[in-house]
Amino acid sequence: MDVVVVGAGPVGLMLAGELRLGGADVVVLERLTAPIEESRASQLGPRTAELFLQRGLWEALGDPPQENTGHFGGIPLAAGGADGPVPGNRKVPQPRTERILHDWATGLGAKVLRDHEVVSVEQTADEAVLTVRTRGVTASWRARHVVGCDGAESVVRRDAGIPFDGTPAEREVLRADLKGARVSNRRFERLPRGVAVSSTSPEGVTRVMVHEYDRAPGTAPPSFAEVAAAWERVTGEDVSGATALWTDSFDDAQGQAAVYRRGRLFLAGDAARVHVPAGGQSLNTGLHDAVNLGWKLAARVHGRVGDDLLDTYDAERRRAGQRVLANVAVQNLLLFGGSRYDRMRDLFGNLLETPVFAESLADMVNGVGERYPAPHEKPDDPLLGRRLPPCPKPRGTAFLPPDRGVLLLDSDGPLARASREGAAPWVDRVDVIDERDLVGLLPSPVRAALVRPDGHVAWTDRCDRSLGDALHRWFGPPGHAPEGLSDVREGM
Repeated sequence: MDVVVVGAGPVGLMLAGELRLGGADVVVLERLTAPIEESRASQLGPRTAELFLQRGLWEALGDPPQENTGHFGGIPLAAGGADGPVPGNRKVPQPRTERILHDWATGLGAKVLRDHEVVSVEQTADEAVLTVRTRGVTASWRARHVVGCDGAESVVRRDAGIPFDGTPAEREVLRADLKGARVSNRRFERLPRGVAVSSTSPEGVTRVMVHEYDRAPGTAPPSFAEVAAAWERVTGEDVSGATALWTDSFDDAQGQAAVYRRGRLFLAGDAARVHVPAGGQSLNTGLHDAVNLGWKLAARVHGRVGDDLLDTYDAERRRAGQRVLANVAVQNLLLFGGSRYDRMRDLFGNLLETPVFAESLADMVNGVGERYPAPHEKPDDPLLGRRLPPCPKPRGTAFLPPDRGVLLLDSDGPLARASREGAAPWVDRVDVIDERDLVGLLPSPVRAALVRPDGHVAWTDRCDRSLGDALHRWFGPPGHAPEGLSDVREGM
């Protein structure tokens, strides 16, 4: 087996589909016997929507209603992504997202096996060996690579010996999904004794979330009676007569794995970092992990690239994780810190009235503004490392193939002709597209851009490195150019 993914949540299923797009054999092993029915995470941000659109998955979601206002620590903030084809946030129940990703991944040939608990993982120079228990029987599985998408208590992270540095929980939020609750909608309402959130879905299910100031986190999942009592203490409303469909809690423990890769073992999603799920960042950041890793690992499986490409997963996504942890730590204080942080709330409220600051913060939270590091290149390059600005045409990002690179050219001059010839030996991995058919995609002064399968720009004509060097780095050694075209890599 090429790759075993541990965990069939949204991140594991997304990764399985990405690996299959790249032609890798993959099986997903899941401890649970059936998919979850409760919706722990329900918000898809604009960058995730772009990735779903690129993969033909957005239509399956039914174009859910757009929410243009998000929040930062409970302070209203535009959801962002206004320059994209699917701006704003979208509420999609997690079970629905998982079903769509499951059907997509298995339709591409991935196998998803439930009631398969991974109890240990070891690796050698040649392979990874998993001990898997199903129906009380243990067996050994072998794979070239293993990716842990198995949550905060990750077995893969534990057995890889990867340190996990962080801070312990100080606060807790109780939540429940209720039928028959008669409560008013509350959007991060700060009250004298705590914070309350409530909203009712079109199906009549009310989600309540409540935090009590200065209450220590519990040591076990809450009962409905505990949630109802906390809700009444904070809001004065009695929900004890409602029917609880699900109760849960989360705390503000925060941390990140020291590395996202150790040898043949990788981490993604909650296995790589934990934090308060502010603004849907836990789910969305995990999905972005999967999209970053999938095409790279598939290319390595096929021997097209070396381990140095796999190292970029850790360099890029751990940095992204650090940015998430930083903004979530601030949001945690703003939202749940009580009156001692009122001045900080006032400061952020004033700053968010400044459009440039608000837009930058929104793009940080939703992932649209993520810029991957590009060592030794010009810091003023408007595109390098960023996600490609979406095409002005409706639903425009669909033209980007999720399993190949794209070289965009905006002219027919000497640069375009030389670039076409230079990219010819990579024709089996990189498409060349005339940007004139997609007017406005490349901002001035960029005239050529190489785009990775995850939608991030790997090279522009403003780079010091040649196009050939960039193609070699991200897509492996050249193949054979079609007859009549020469490899002018060194001359670019």
